[in-house]
Amino acid sequence: MLYREFGKTGFKISALGFGAMRLPEKEINGKNVFDYDESIRVIRRGIDLGINYIDIAYSYCNKESEIIVGKALKDGYRQKVKIATKFPTWSANSPDDFQRYLDEQLKKLDVDKIDFYHFHALNENNWENTIIRFKLIDRAFKAKDEGKFDHLSFSFHDKPEVLKKIIDSSFFESMLVQYNILDRSNEEMIAYAASRGLAVAIMGSVGGGRLGENSDAIMKMAPNDVRTTPDLALRFVLSNPNVHCALSGMNTIKMVEENVATASSDRLLTSEELKKIDHISQVYKEKSDLICTYCKYCMPCPNGVNIPLNFRFYNYYHIYEIKNFAREQYKLIGKLPWYEGKQASECTECGECEPKCPQKIPIINQLKETHNILK
Repeated sequence: MLYREFGKTGFKISALGFGAMRLPEKEINGKNVFDYDESIRVIRRGIDLGINYIDIAYSYCNKESEIIVGKALKDGYRQKVKIATKFPTWSANSPDDFQRYLDEQLKKLDVDKIDFYHFHALNENNWENTIIRFKLIDRAFKAKDEGKFDHLSFSFHDKPEVLKKIIDSSFFESMLVQYNILDRSNEEMIAYAASRGLAVAIMGSVGGGRLGENSDAIMKMAPNDVRTTPDLALRFVLSNPNVHCALSGMNTIKMVEENVATASSDRLLTSEELKKIDHISQVYKEKSDLICTYCKYCMPCPNGVNIPLNFRFYNYYHIYEIKNFAREQYKLIGKLPWYEGKQASECTECGECEPKCPQKIPIINQLKETHNILK
């Protein structure tokens, strides 16, 4: 495993971080639940292979991710890693909520201190109307002085100019932003943050799962020694000198081992190979300016439509051009326990989902298009 200086925090972070947003599940009595035993095995395998940073959040895995990670860090594993978790910014209704959530998260993790504590999913609205309005920065520094966490951080979903404003506030030591071969909108601000001494971690390194499966269309444009599309995706992110850690949401030991192999190689992309990546990015941009990252912020749908799952098969068809497979999988929505929910055709256009989408996707119209091409 390669390690990099994590900004000015004094911590050498593994090039690959463990994103605990999509932990393993299993079926019990016809219902999908999180598999605690397998999740612990997968997390510990990553730590054994050198991963020393685990990213979680209050809301991940139906609010179970912190509990699962806390259990995985027993038996001596806590001393080997830094924990990064997140305050659910959208749930703050008063200044007192900060302390309440932080105390609950410490209890769920069963730790005395959190290493990196984030304001989750900052955007212009919640920065002004929640963080600033409720003076949560003051609350955060008070909790830090009390020894409840070491480093104040934030994750982000908005435009680069808003990101610059938050960086320039000088309140934070690290940030977590999206960046991958399909979405390079934060590239300039990543360089800016690093120049200001912020630690930079990347989410969506494998495109929120979009690059987690091999694609002939992408592999045709990849360097000859790239083994898989996840290998290419991680190598691209880690080739940026301003990136300190690339997160990957991993739910199998095989996935962990393959990603660790990539993050353990000092074989970065050359300038010529990066030109190929530029071409890949342009191809995807021309095909779709709005790509779902499957973050599930739009859920639950009051009408039962599984919006992220529908869009996943839409992207298989529209972006990967795996058309027959996309149609086959679309027909299985609602018929398999791991494809729960309803098809895009069941959308009633209530509009509840669209304001929640960090990508500002016109969900209603895209659901119509999804059904029309996959039915």
